[in-house]
Order: sequence, then structure tokens, then C-alpha cells
Amino acid sequence: MGRKSSDDIVDYLHIKLAAAGCTLPQDTARQEFLEVAQDLIQNHLEKSRVLNKHLCPADRRIQDFIDKVSELAEDAEAPQLPGNTLVLDRHGLARELALPMGKDEHESSILNSHRLHQGVLHNPLHDRRTTKGSFHIADLGPLTPADKKLVPVCTFVGLLRAALTPPGELLAVPYSQDFAPPFESFVSLLLRPPVCPEVPGHMARKSLEVRFFAPGSMVSNLDFVESIFGNAGDPNLLWNDAALDVDGWTGHTGCVILAPQMTRLRKKDLGLPNWADATERQRRDGMCWKEEDELYNEGTPFKITCRTTAGVVVTLIADNYFGYCKKEVKTQISMSANMFGFAEEEHAGGAVAFPRYHLGDSYSPGSYLRGLEHSFKAMRKRFSAQLNLQPEGHAVD
Repeated sequence: MGRKSSDDIVDYLHIKLAAAGCTLPQDTARQEFLEVAQDLIQNHLEKSRVLNKHLCPADRRIQDFIDKVSELAEDAEAPQLPGNTLVLDRHGLARELALPMGKDEHESSILNSHRLHQGVLHNPLHDRRTTKGSFHIADLGPLTPADKKLVPVCTFVGLLRAALTPPGELLAVPYSQDFAPPFESFVSLLLRPPVCPEVPGHMARKSLEVRFFAPGSMVSNLDFVESIFGNAGDPNLLWNDAALDVDGWTGHTGCVILAPQMTRLRKKDLGLPNWADATERQRRDGMCWKEEDELYNEGTPFKITCRTTAGVVVTLIADNYFGYCKKEVKTQISMSANMFGFAEEEHAGGAVAFPRYHLGDSYSPGSYLRGLEHSFKAMRKRFSAQLNLQPEGHAVD
């Protein structure tokens, strides 16, 4: 109990990795503890294998939405969310996973990370964003603004399928860099960002649920996100099911999937039409091709969102720029606020603010009025500008 909190997180992390099927090095600290728990770990592994396709409640709501979208796209086989992810159910796990075990630096093709006294410094490949051509919306549900690129539903489903099947190098978790073999997995996070603050005596605090999925190599993005919006725990546990939080859930579900590999997909393979068969808007938005090897969005980073008025939104981000992750959560908070009502979310530097007054819970006029003089003479003097004195001795306002 006297050991540092970071040591406790590492011990917990090793248990989670072992329970996920990761082979830890034999010289791992506190190896004897893992050996004692080996039977429990094997039991967990077998249950995970049997329940491989079982989804937690939040993921089931997202998967049901994906199934419906796939039906609209006339796709025979809907993309499937990963059943067994490395769940980041405690704040701090993502930060430990972002660096190789026992080391202070990590470098990959999309990220450089360095441990500092204040924490961990992450330098993603793209450290700034551009809005030009980067916001895409699936042609489904609400009207699409003219400044956004409109994407056919079948193309969104194709992008989603690619997002959920990343290459092995993206799935490799940095913490296991020196393991034999390195551990490959999706990492996931549950958020419950607030949408409407509590109004004492009138309304409970309201929040939506957001699920983040990222290939293991991009766990640093989830470290960034949970540092801003917090960590809502293990989505598999009953008490973390938003649907059972009758007073605190807005009824809306968000999903964000990080997938930089989507920039390497061809337009033709995603079902986009040839230039000759495209509509004017498809030509304007670049949702068609002249040459067969043309890449989607010209091979540059983008994000694509699919949403309906049912209250579920799925966003794919083809970049590891940290700002996109934060911005997307804020965008989904805005969507939930607009659909729920009684709240407005602003993240562009300003806010709508109104004064609030507390006039007391009760008022007794007698206690105040009895002490005032209410004679005709006093009233005539007090309201002389509004009263006209009549010859009969009374006044009219």
C-alpha cells in the first residue's frame, strides 16, 4: 500500500495485458504475482474467447446503428466493432501504454513520444489541422451543409470496414515494443462528457456516452482525450451502462474511430462513381474519379461523420492529430445539446451567458408592507407624477 500510485497502475496494466493474451517478459517486475494469478488469467482468456463477439451495451447500440446503415447501403456484411479490445478503464493506463516498458522514448512513423518530469510529451506527425476539404458527412439523415463534402453511404461503410481492419504495425502497442512478440490490439475508452449542468431542485446533470477506438500504436490520443474529458470506467460493467442511468443520460451515443490508414484507399474501391457518371455536387466535392488509382480525398487526412436524428453518431478520423479528437467530442456534445434541449454548447471561444438571481424560496408581503405608511397623503406625494387629483378628493392615474 505504501508504493507509488504509478507502480499500482503498472501492476494493474500487467494484469490486463496478461488477461488479454499478451506474453510478458519473464523478468517483469512482480512476475511472481502474475504466476499466482495464472489460473484466473487463463479462465478470463477462455471466457473472452467464447464471448469474442459479445459487445458491451454502449458498443451494442453503436453496432445496431452500423447494421442499419449497412442495410441502407445494401452491404451484405456490416462492419463489426472489435469485441476484445484493451479497455482503458482507469486514468493513467493510456499514458503508461504510450511508451515502451522501462523506457522514456518512443518513435514511430506517425508519432514521437518523450517522458518528461511533468508527464509525457507527444509529437504527432500532424501537429496542426486544416479545414480545407477535411470535413465529410455521410449522405444520411440530417441535411448536409454546403461547405461539407457529401459522401455516399456505401462509401462510408467501405471506409468504416477499412478503419476496423488496420495493419499490424498500427495495432502494435508501444508498451510492448520489446516483447516477443509485440502485443497487437485495439484500445478503447469510455467517456461520459457533460451536456447539461445540474439545476438543483429541477434537473439532474445530463451527459452523453462516447466510445473511442484506436489501434494500439495510437493509444497516446486516448491519453490526451481522457486528460480532458475524464475516464468513465469499464463499459462492460453494469453500473457503467448509460441506458440504466435514467436521470443522467441524454439518450445519445457517440463513437470515434481513429484510422490513419484510410488515406491510402482508392476512390474506385470505395464505390465512388466515374467522373462521367457523377453528379455536379460529387464533382465539386471530389467524390468521383477520372483515373483508377486516385486516392480518396487525394490521400490527405480527413474525418467523416455518419449521424441521424435517432441520436447515434459515428465518426472516423484519418489522422492522429490530437486536436481532431478533442474537437470531435465537443462536436458530439453540441449535437446532444441540440437534440436534448435546455442546453447549448459553445467551443469556439465564446459562450451565451445569462444572469441568475435567487429571490428566495418564500415571500410574505405582510411582514414588509405593514411597516410602510399607506395614507392618501403619502401615496399622493409618492406618485405625484402619475396621479391627477380630482375635485371630489380622490386621484386618478
